[in-house]
Amino acid sequence: MGGHQTTSSLLLVTLLATALITSSWAVEFQATNSATGTPGGQRFDKEIGLDRSKHVMASASSFIWKTFGQAVPDRKNVALVTLAVESMDGVAYTSNNGIHVSAGYIGRYSGDVAAEFAGVMYHEMTHVWQWNGKGATPSGLIEGIADYVRLKAGYVPGHWVKPGGGSRWDQGYDVTARFLDYCGGRRDGFVGLLNGRMKDGYSVELFRELLGESVGQLWIDYKAHYN
Repeated sequence: MGGHQTTSSLLLVTLLATALITSSWAVEFQATNSATGTPGGQRFDKEIGLDRSKHVMASASSFIWKTFGQAVPDRKNVALVTLAVESMDGVAYTSNNGIHVSAGYIGRYSGDVAAEFAGVMYHEMTHVWQWNGKGATPSGLIEGIADYVRLKAGYVPGHWVKPGGGSRWDQGYDVTARFLDYCGGRRDGFVGLLNGRMKDGYSVELFRELLGESVGQLWIDYKAHYN
């Protein structure tokens, strides 16, 4: 009888501890549209909507954690991620776990705007969750990792460079994303490992440590592989 009570007590403690950990790492997603009076804001409401946006934010987060191979304790402890659709220039940017998307871009985009919005969100959500080497990681690699996630999620726009394109490995965005995809073929889970190392800092030597070659040689190999 005593053994049964002890087992039950341990189970209860375990369940309570799990609940506390889960609640402490729960993420809330909020979305607003402050451009409802514009053509882009109206198109957002009609073809995307706030509920769908929050679903994309949650799905993107799960996909990023899986791509990075991150268990809960390895992630950033972010409690709230916000999305604001607003009148602004450009396409989108992320600041302090808040994503801002241009209503004008949504309004003038020709094609499946919901799919394009999802691709943009996978990119921007990566900025929320990725490590940046305590500010030392070059912007080209930061943007390349974000586009790498977009690539792996299947949201590749038609205007992206083809594999093997670009003039340097840290050119950023689609060029660096394609290069990182090649590196991932050299070692499974490479981008997740690279991101994990960048929690504590950054050095270009991380490529050699993880893949056995300098990033310059890897770029030469990459170009040769496709050309």
